[in-house]
Amino acid sequence: MSPSSSTPTEQFDVILVGAGIMSMTLGAVLSELEPHWSIGVFESLDRAGRESSDAWNNAGTGHAALCELNYTPQDASGRISPAKAIGINEQFQVSRQLWSHWVEEGVLGAPRTFITGLPHMSFVRGDAHVDYLRRRYENLARQPVFSAMRHTEDPCTIDRWAPLLMRGRASDETVAATRVEDGTDVDFGAMTRQLAAHLDGARASFRHRRRVTAMEQDSSGCWSLRAVNTATGEQTPMSAKYVFVGAGGGTLKLLQSAGLPQVRGYAGFPVGGQFLRTTDPETVQEHHAKVYGLPRPGAPPMSVPHLDTRVVDGERAVLFGPYASFSPRFLAQGRRTDLIASLRRDNILPLLHVAQDRRDLVRFLVKEVAASRRSRADQLFDYVPAADPERWELLTAGQRVQVIKPGPAVDGKPGRGQVKLFGTELVVSRDRTVAGLLGASPGASTAPEIVLRTLSEVFPEKRAAWEPRLVEMIPSYGRALNEDPRLLEELAEATSRRLDLG
Repeated sequence: MSPSSSTPTEQFDVILVGAGIMSMTLGAVLSELEPHWSIGVFESLDRAGRESSDAWNNAGTGHAALCELNYTPQDASGRISPAKAIGINEQFQVSRQLWSHWVEEGVLGAPRTFITGLPHMSFVRGDAHVDYLRRRYENLARQPVFSAMRHTEDPCTIDRWAPLLMRGRASDETVAATRVEDGTDVDFGAMTRQLAAHLDGARASFRHRRRVTAMEQDSSGCWSLRAVNTATGEQTPMSAKYVFVGAGGGTLKLLQSAGLPQVRGYAGFPVGGQFLRTTDPETVQEHHAKVYGLPRPGAPPMSVPHLDTRVVDGERAVLFGPYASFSPRFLAQGRRTDLIASLRRDNILPLLHVAQDRRDLVRFLVKEVAASRRSRADQLFDYVPAADPERWELLTAGQRVQVIKPGPAVDGKPGRGQVKLFGTELVVSRDRTVAGLLGASPGASTAPEIVLRTLSEVFPEKRAAWEPRLVEMIPSYGRALNEDPRLLEELAEATSRRLDLG
């Protein structure tokens, strides 16, 4: 894939593939740490943040494990570990600090343009689930990062917290809820575009409508990439010593084209999402929270239902879902051939293994895709018993690619495929010149922590030189807030004030 001699090659220190929240966060951090580095951004669409980062392509939850029950599973003995929830919350505290820094520096605009303070709740029904939520609360409330959590099994209290949950519900139904006031709703699309506007020009060179199709390392160790202009078909060669692939569902294919052994055997399976949305003034006025529950019996963790207040472009709405859908595209605006094009000799077996071993997931997807309007309404009634389905519209959200990894080899043969339902996986080449992100939730919410991890793995020799600046940007850098309650309280108050979270 050598560049054409008639077309000059654009050269950069760093190339970012994709202009979503991950790439824009990395670009903004790098521009502070190394202001003299040249950064090239190549995005297949006409502006930043239009795929998974777009406000209506995700639920906008500032994931801090305040309400998401999948971060506190119980094992076979009924034990609930807070470790994963603590880790997720610590990561979101990093996000709040970095966003606060950028507001002060003018990198981001007024907080109300991208973040809103909003209570986070968990809501369950039935004796077994009520018992689980009680034990979860007792487990988490002892941790400093969750000390503000409240718990109730009183229907009247839940009615005050979230009236839509209780109106029309049977009086003898057993219910419970937890609530944390200091949650957030985040418009990641707006944030992404604000970061892009800050970077565009003096700090980075943007090339929109440029789809990167392949990348190859030359004898000098630099990476040659080729991008196609999606409007004209013209091909643009470029090169860089370092490449970051934050292209959502398009990341796996590019890492495969680069020949990275780390993704050998990896496959991707696209899962779309749909939500019901209402802007009905009465409904919107009555609900002011993000409420997460437990998945239905037999459903995978990614189907966790939630009833969310959203604030997008200053307008409020209420969202319920998700409902799974299927498309062979790896991106909402991708190609129908994406799934087929991702297949390799080394990943077909892991993909088939998952289809065989995770029949529950396959059955769930088939059932969801075939779901009728009435079936979707029935799920809404579980959370909003008095809902009028005519006031809710079906919204198609973004595509997510579930990562399928080969398991450990057995007797020299590839291990069975394992589907990674949650988490964002960082893949770094052996020579530390290429990094790529695979996976989804909690994703955007923890982009700053993921960027710090990327920088640490790609540039370990620069860690000491960068640390003073990183501490200015993120005061808790290198420290665990759950182990330092005084610093936690200080930073929580400071970021709440700077982000105008009330």
